This record gives sequence, structure tokens and C-alpha cells, in this order.
Amino acid sequence: MALLGAHVSIAGGIFNAPERGAASGCNVIQVFTQNSNQWKGKAISAEDTLLFKQKLVLHGIREVISHDIYLINLAAAPGDTQDKSIVAFKEEMERCAALGIGKIVMHPGSHNGDGEEVGIRRICEHFDLLFSMVPQYTGKILLENTAGQGSNLGYRFEHLAGIINGCAHQDRFGVCFDTCHAFASGYPIKEREGYEKTFEEFDRIVGIDKLQAFHFNDSKKGLNSKVDRHEHIGEGTLGLDPFRFILNDPRFNEVPKVIETPKEEDMDVVNLRKLRELIEE
Repeated sequence: MALLGAHVSIAGGIFNAPERGAASGCNVIQVFTQNSNQWKGKAISAEDTLLFKQKLVLHGIREVISHDIYLINLAAAPGDTQDKSIVAFKEEMERCAALGIGKIVMHPGSHNGDGEEVGIRRICEHFDLLFSMVPQYTGKILLENTAGQGSNLGYRFEHLAGIINGCAHQDRFGVCFDTCHAFASGYPIKEREGYEKTFEEFDRIVGIDKLQAFHFNDSKKGLNSKVDRHEHIGEGTLGLDPFRFILNDPRFNEVPKVIETPKEEDMDVVNLRKLRELIEE
């Protein structure tokens, strides 16, 4: 059975997420463990943590992935944003350790004009610090490839490899491959030949074993647009083929695939159904 799911709301308590996911047809879910637009998250009680774990089992959710808040920028220069980012990511790791969540997806960050090499070095230094600060988190950090907007890092596979190889704990990292971001940043995954070349390149630079999750999103914009705009599955410039390629690629059978398509009424159900229809017997 394909590991397919969606990003689901934690409104009213994180323990509500498993039921919401299951109602949309998910067997994996992605969550924010706190309000994604605030630096400081509420502590999750022991009771809520237990209820969350019980509901995962009750609703047949096979894996949970966390996504860090968008405010975090571990590539930031010394100052307020850097300080807040380190604290916020530390708290994210602590919450995930308590909740039993073994994968945290994060956008690498933005160098804000200081240069890619400087930004990558800062990220490495901060992760070395964070792993020492939160030894109870034994899961993986999944670096998400980005669309290449502005000074964002992560739009080339070399950036992801640079972060992984520049850290003291290389085994603690994986990659979350976002289809929209890959296409927008210039990887031609729409056609079979481009798909094969893209993943050959990924394997050579990063290592295919590092690919630990997918974000399944169609793209409103075209190849190499550098614009991050998600669209419903099959309704954007990617079409259905890239999702068909991945879903039927035996290398990725056990890799969770999560949609982050626009949150419109019942569209998670529709998008997940479309994806399941692409799976060949």
C-alpha cells in the first residue's frame, strides 16, 4: 500500500490530526506541532501527547512527519532572527521527541545577501549545536529542496549535499523532495527522460538513500520559473506524469508522499484519489 497523505490541521489540539487525516484518506500525515506563524509554541501536555499516539493507532496512520515553522532561518546572520531560529528549532526537536515524530522537514533558509557558502556554513554550525542541545531527539532532519526564490538556499542538490556533508552528524539528515519546487528550480521532471536524469543527478550528488519523503504538489508556474506556487494534482504545469513516475518507481515504495495542495473543500480527498489511480498493479 502506497504511503500517501496530506498536511493536516492541529486546530483544537494535535490529537485531532490523525482523525482528520484518516477522514481524507491518509495513511501518513504531516503536521505543524505549533502555530506556524508564531515564534513561540504552546507546550503539549503529557495527556495530549498520549492521546495523539493512541489516535495514530486507532486511525491507522503509519507515519507522522513534522514541518518546522516558516519563520525559522538557520542561515541568518548573527542577531535576533538567528537567535529566535535556534530556540524555535530546538523546541521543535523537543516536541517531536516527546510525540514520537521521527522526521522534521525544514526549509534550509536564506542567506539574505551574505552568499550561499556563508549561509550553508551557518546552517551546519547551527545543526551541530542543535543536536548537542537536544540529545533526546533521535530522528532525522529532512532538508526540503526549494524553488529558488530570492536568496533561499536548497534549490540545487549541491546545497543539500553541502549541508549534510558539512555537519558532524551526517547520518541524522535526509531530504524531502518537493515536486513543485524541483520543477520551479529547473529540474525537468515532467517528461520521463528528464525524470530519470534528475534522480540520477540526485543519487550522484546526495544519494538516493537520503530521499526520505516527498511533497507532492503540482506547480502553477513553469520549469525554472523560480516561483513557489502549488496547484492541485494534475491541474498545473507538471500534469500527472511526474506523480505516476514516482508512485511506480520501486525505489520509492516505502517513502511517504504528502500533498501540500491548496486547502479547498474536500480537495485533499480528490487529490489523494487521483494519486492512487496512478498506481499500476
